[in-house]
Amino acid sequence: MALDQSFVGRTYPPTAPYEVGREKIREFAEAVGETNPVYTDPEAAKEFGHSDVIAPPTFVFSITFRAAGQVVQDPQLGLDYSRVVHGDQKFAYTRPVRAGDRLTVTSTIEGIKSLAGNDVLDIRGEVHDEAGEPVVTAWTKLVARAAEEA
Repeated sequence: MALDQSFVGRTYPPTAPYEVGREKIREFAEAVGETNPVYTDPEAAKEFGHSDVIAPPTFVFSITFRAAGQVVQDPQLGLDYSRVVHGDQKFAYTRPVRAGDRLTVTSTIEGIKSLAGNDVLDIRGEVHDEAGEPVVTAWTKLVARAAEEA
């Protein structure tokens, strides 16, 4: 069943604040093989003009994907998550994510289309800091594979 096109433009409430921890950044950097010391060493980060360690660019995915859960779990949308695969991911940064940031995400459905029986859902996540200043915009593309014919 195709997703409801009237959901394009729908914005969901902001998430509760997520506090970015220095240890979470270090763990993520290690997990993805990042060796740049600005991700793990506060002094190295300060040498590059940051107040604390910064997060690797893809770190914010874990926050924005969790926020996109509001969209995915909206029963009115009718998305069959058991058929979903992650299609694409893009980020546009205003500034780096830093240890100590308290970030919220507001998710908006930017597009819904059907391709060869598959539903393609584009979600934009606007990430703001505690002062309401923009930090990063993330775009997530989800593809709900067509049901197999019996």
